[in-house]
Amino acid sequence: MSRLRSTLVLAMALASGPAAAQPLTQRYADIGTMIVTTSDHTMFPHEKRAQGHTYEGKAYPADVHYSDRTVAVFVPKGFRAGDATNLVFYFHGWSNNVDDTLLKFRVAEQVAASGVNAVLVLAEGPKDAPDSFGGKLEETGVFASLVSDVLATLKARSVIEKTKPGSIVLAGHSGAYRVMAFILTRGGLTANIREVYLFDALYGQTEKLAHWIDRFPGKLIDIYTADGGTRDQSLDLMDDLRAWDIPFAAIPESAVTPDLLKKNRLVFIDSPLAHNDVVGKNEQLRAYLTASDLPRR
Repeated sequence: MSRLRSTLVLAMALASGPAAAQPLTQRYADIGTMIVTTSDHTMFPHEKRAQGHTYEGKAYPADVHYSDRTVAVFVPKGFRAGDATNLVFYFHGWSNNVDDTLLKFRVAEQVAASGVNAVLVLAEGPKDAPDSFGGKLEETGVFASLVSDVLATLKARSVIEKTKPGSIVLAGHSGAYRVMAFILTRGGLTANIREVYLFDALYGQTEKLAHWIDRFPGKLIDIYTADGGTRDQSLDLMDDLRAWDIPFAAIPESAVTPDLLKKNRLVFIDSPLAHNDVVGKNEQLRAYLTASDLPRR
């Protein structure tokens, strides 16, 4: 993990301006409704972090970094309830939190702009800590329970009437790779997961991703950088796919088009950008969702 530590840009410039000063529930009123709730099926607290975590000699106490059960649920304007609810889960990386992630990477804005008829969900992870551990979401069936909690909240707020999950997109930046990999193999709703977006995040757990690629028909988009520490893992996975005769597209980011994203199930994108720019600098999340098979609002 020292390589991950050295390659991650752990602190972007702190977000400032009017948006940062607004409460999370009010910040996105122009483009949708942000619901802030809690769930017993988020990552933490967890027994393996009951005493906190120490990394490179620095202590990260449990009460500060491993006790937050926050779940932010964003419903974009124009969302249409149906028999099932499509969900986009976004997981943050090291030394980050839900609130800052929304500010820095404009995740809610990108989901709204994509036009997809889906609800965005961010569940708090290791809060402001250099840690990829997924806590309870690495355990069997817990992700399905989190989804149930989210849908129950949406029903209680009269956003939906039926609590059946629809298509699910898993997206995550950097250290989020681990929790996403465990959700794919143990989460309990693998058949619902139709797309996975790794934003400079393929640091390990590649066998779990390969298992999902082999057993399920979902789409994978892996955007990686030269200096982010994910390039070698991405190239290795591409080598394996070639050996298994599984087709994929490998392109520089400058060659990405909506048509290419739509037509290819597995897409590897070599980006010249910095590690923290691969989510939002070019509105990448919006572009991937726009090219997805999710229905439009």
